[in-house]
Amino acid sequence: MSHAQKSSKGAGGGKAAAKGKKAAGGGKKVEDEREESLQAVLLADSFETRFNPFTLEAPRCLLPLANTPLIEYTLEFLAMSGVADVYIYCGAHTAEVERYIQASKWYPLTSPASPFNSLEIIKTTARSVGDALRDLDARDLISGDFLLVHGDLVSNLPIDAALAAHRARRIADKNAIMTMILRSGGLGPHRTKSQGITPVFVVDPTKNRCLHYEEMHPLQANKYVNIDPELISTHPEMEIRTDLIDCGIDICTPDVLALWAESFDYEVPRRHFLHGVLKDYELNGKTIHTEIVEDHYAARVANLQSYEAISKDVLGRWTYPLVPDSNLVVGQSYKFERGGLFKENGVALARTCKAGKNTVLGKDTSIGDASVVTNSIIGRRCQIGKNVTIKNAFIWDDVVVADGSTVDRAIIASEAVVGRNCTIQSGALLSFGVRIADNKVVKSGLRVTRAKRKPEGAEGETKVVPSQTEVVGEGGEGYEFQDDEESDDEASVFHTNLVYSTAHLNISSESISTFSSEISAASIGEPRSRTTSFTGSISEDGDLESSNETFHHDAVAGLYDALKEGGDIDAAKLEFMGLRLSNNASDHQIRRAIATAFTKRISQLVESEKMEASKAAAQALGLAGAEKFLKEVAIGTDGSEDDQVDFIICLQKDLAHRASGAVILAAMSQRLYQMEVLEEEAYLKWWQDAEALGEQEDKEMKRVREKTKVFIDWLEEAEAESSSDEDEDSD
Repeated sequence: MSHAQKSSKGAGGGKAAAKGKKAAGGGKKVEDEREESLQAVLLADSFETRFNPFTLEAPRCLLPLANTPLIEYTLEFLAMSGVADVYIYCGAHTAEVERYIQASKWYPLTSPASPFNSLEIIKTTARSVGDALRDLDARDLISGDFLLVHGDLVSNLPIDAALAAHRARRIADKNAIMTMILRSGGLGPHRTKSQGITPVFVVDPTKNRCLHYEEMHPLQANKYVNIDPELISTHPEMEIRTDLIDCGIDICTPDVLALWAESFDYEVPRRHFLHGVLKDYELNGKTIHTEIVEDHYAARVANLQSYEAISKDVLGRWTYPLVPDSNLVVGQSYKFERGGLFKENGVALARTCKAGKNTVLGKDTSIGDASVVTNSIIGRRCQIGKNVTIKNAFIWDDVVVADGSTVDRAIIASEAVVGRNCTIQSGALLSFGVRIADNKVVKSGLRVTRAKRKPEGAEGETKVVPSQTEVVGEGGEGYEFQDDEESDDEASVFHTNLVYSTAHLNISSESISTFSSEISAASIGEPRSRTTSFTGSISEDGDLESSNETFHHDAVAGLYDALKEGGDIDAAKLEFMGLRLSNNASDHQIRRAIATAFTKRISQLVESEKMEASKAAAQALGLAGAEKFLKEVAIGTDGSEDDQVDFIICLQKDLAHRASGAVILAAMSQRLYQMEVLEEEAYLKWWQDAEALGEQEDKEMKRVREKTKVFIDWLEEAEAESSSDEDEDSD
């Protein structure tokens, strides 16, 4: 952990710090001074893979937007908001983020110009936002109100009014724990709106209180929002908003972290945390509010589509003063010239070239004769040859585009080389250092990288992947990137990309119905998103029923609470079956939810209460009614072998992501076998099927079943002895 702190601050310390000093001078308690100073938690890692292959080699928060690293925009926003203390949470590429921050103007220890009292870089092994916030809660760093933002936020929004409203609500009601800042995008098309998945906020406008949250995706046949009838009766005035842009700015109290810590099922802020807390209002009594702004600018660079949209907004000066000619980074020298051209010192333009409007040209870049550049952003030290056409493209630093080539709506990362007479088609992604040979066409949507990768199924260091001539041409360097996670069959993922099209999907155009007794198909996607073709929109496995996240979350929460309280499972069964009927959940979804609830409870006993895995499994599985519930609901009365194998796989998949997963799977397997919930034949078939996968088996899935091998060996020996005894009897 890297920590920097100043002992005193002048005017640059921000409004919040100034307020704190004034309060102290007036004779108020020290606690009041601390409360007035504003803290911020900046999530530098999005825990997603939407920007692959670039984020294989560089942190997402340092990728350039209009030739300025993304995190610079976020830190500028925090400085404008009067934040005193910043905690930056890093996951992947922590060292690069740490080096960048420590060399920047933001680091108080080395920069007298830093507006922050302290800035702390926190290294974490978290796999999701939920893991990071639970880790933050355990560190006890937050003393009062704090801003929660992502390292890809671009905003010139003043938060004074929203912060004052939040604090007034908190003083009046300690259960008002969070305020989300949302931006109105209007009912018509808006390029920074979420394309594909649509967030739906149900708001009481008289109290600015968020009552319900869901996500809709285009593959749903009907657009329904399932609202609790009690909400309708207790809130006579209600708005269903699908026009809001969620910019990921949350003003929180420490109670928010406590709620994250209480539920290990929460992984993402909206689809899990927000939906869950609102759903469980009767249990927790906590309220979440909204501040909906009409003016100013705020948006997250959440995917490639928004990367393009926000880049256009920056060049259109909607984000002012966060524009290139503000020169946010030390050493920049951009000037805004006539015709919408942003140009740094040292740019060399040939007499017959044309650099059109809405274009950015970085320092020491050269453009040759008869070349045309329009609506594009080109970084520093790039060499653009003669007769080159570049339009709607994003070219980072130190790139070479040789004579006669065309680049159309693509991203070319730093130090890449495009040969002579090449065509880079719309949506292509060329990652760091890729070399495309002469006369090569890079097809639309192709992702090319040189990143080292671990051989499939292998442990140890990453290795160089051989170049693919069919992709980069003879003498080129790079290979087509294919994400291993895109084969995950847990959910059918639909996401937006740069060139957004759903025309081929036969999507229903029905509008959202505000009240319905039937719940809509749940929003889809996993905590770590697997999209990122630059151009298309896809559904990975076509299995929509596997993605009923609303049912999964509510069913797991209800059953987990029953297990945690040690109550009779028969009572929880009634609620569980009601959820099944209202959500039309499939047998697989039921098994998955039951498996997750039990593994979650046993993991909590093992990891938090330091109980042995065998004892934890015995305690959770031995509750009154648990055996009957597992046999009748999880497996079914017919108890088919395939259903048993599916349940084992559900256990395995959930435990693959838990620290003590391997030992818990072994303990649960033995216990479920002793209870006769799962039979010998099912375990042997599960093991044989997994072994048959060989190198194709997921590494984490293989790791988590390793400690179960002793149990499987025992079953096989018992089966062999039984067969031998039968042979002797027949003799």
